[in-house]
Amino acid sequence: MEEQEYQQTLFSRLKSFFFESKRVFRITKKPSKEEFKAIVKISSIGIAVIGIIGFIIQIIWRLVS
Repeated sequence: MEEQEYQQTLFSRLKSFFFESKRVFRITKKPSKEEFKAIVKISSIGIAVIGIIGFIIQIIWRLVS
């Protein structure tokens, strides 16, 4: 009995996930060239900032210890 209930809940969760994913794909759109360039620039700046912060922390850690 529990196995059957588990399969039903698993099936219902998968079905719900499928319909939610389908809805998301329906409302999303392909970004324009300008939007894509802006996203790439912002992401690159964010990665660079995080890298610089990590590098500075590593330098400070090596000087302290």
